Amino acid sequence: MAQSTAAPTPTTQTLTPLPLRTIAPWAVFFGVLMLVLLYFVGAEQGATALVSGEGVHEWVHDARHLLGFPCH
Repeated sequence: MAQSTAAPTPTTQTLTPLPLRTIAPWAVFFGVLMLVLLYFVGAEQGATALVSGEGVHEWVHDARHLLGFPCH
């Protein structure tokens, strides 16, 4: 008894573009989040410090060196 199998039919998938209204709020949110993180890693010490003490500096110390920010 031989079984015959039909060849799979090729299907085409189309990508539907997302409207800008859907993407814009997320892009703004992540852009602001990245700017806040960049501030804390790169500039949160000294005269521009928002948080007093060395807590933030110690938490992001290795990231400063990894990204090339001087901190000593």
